[in-house]
Amino acid sequence: MGHRLSKIVTRTGDVGTSGLADGTRLPKTHPRFAAMGDVDELNALLGVLLSQVRPDQLTRVLRPIQHHLFNLGGELAMPGQALIREDHIATLEAALEALNADLPPLKEFVLPTGPTVVASAHHARAVCRRAERAVWVVLAEDNNASRLAAIYLNRLSDLLFVIARHLSRDVNPQEQTWQI
Repeated sequence: MGHRLSKIVTRTGDVGTSGLADGTRLPKTHPRFAAMGDVDELNALLGVLLSQVRPDQLTRVLRPIQHHLFNLGGELAMPGQALIREDHIATLEAALEALNADLPPLKEFVLPTGPTVVASAHHARAVCRRAERAVWVVLAEDNNASRLAAIYLNRLSDLLFVIARHLSRDVNPQEQTWQI
């Protein structure tokens, strides 16, 4: 593979626009860039989460997701491209089922708290929800994005919630729940 970026400082964004992969320039405030930024932030948070977990099943689950999120960002940068596939969603659903199998049923809302690793999973989940909403805005605005990208993010937020519960159980079997 050749060099993807030959120059980091281009100054082309100094006037408030940025370029898509197809050369189209749009205002930096365009919903497509907001969605790309949210997906990028989510990917960075997964990196933080990965730095806190033992190399185990969660690493095997989360590492491919980082690659999928790069693909999802690529979809947003290249209108009309579809890089997230149904089998990616099926992989998330299988991981969800496996991790959820040994968790107790929920009787109350779980607070997004706990040791740093648990809080990191909850933080990633919250940003994932924002990224999903941002992708739906892009879909509503120009319908030139894949619905599978939004569905992928929806499943991923569910998976991150289950991961937070899984991690919480490992360090503190008594989850912190909402008290009225």
